[in-house]
Amino acid sequence: MAFLDLVPWGRARFPVPTRLDEDADPFFALHREMNRLFSDFNRGFGGLPAGRKNWAAAWPTVEVTETDQAVTVIAELPGLEQKDIELSLKDGVLTLKGEKKAETRDALYSERWHGQFQRALEVGAGIDPEKVSAAFKDGVLTVTLAKIPETVVDAKRIPISKG
Repeated sequence: MAFLDLVPWGRARFPVPTRLDEDADPFFALHREMNRLFSDFNRGFGGLPAGRKNWAAAWPTVEVTETDQAVTVIAELPGLEQKDIELSLKDGVLTLKGEKKAETRDALYSERWHGQFQRALEVGAGIDPEKVSAAFKDGVLTVTLAKIPETVVDAKRIPISKG
């Protein structure tokens, strides 16, 4: 069974080309090369890990939401404790640092990541540094950053005179 036979989408509408068709039609060859090019490009940027050093490229995973009153950042940090995490806010950038310690030292094979990490998120300059709160529960860190209330300024029309 070919790997493409396992792909659930597109097989009914678009027949999977055979090797002979690809060699005969230059568009199939171009399509295959473009797919390979994008796959190779993504390997070093966290899309597909190229090696163990890239596993933490976008770790921890975060979710950022914004309302009129606050910006909320939720980070998943499984296996960590509150003492392993350091948060700081400077110039509109929230920095999350920490270290995940190895739990086993004698594993023959492990895909579990451990080591130091740092993630910086730009949250904007309109954050009140005195009204930042963080909570950590069940491996999930929730940081709430209150915005500085802005005064509503109506646009003023400026008349233009002839020079």
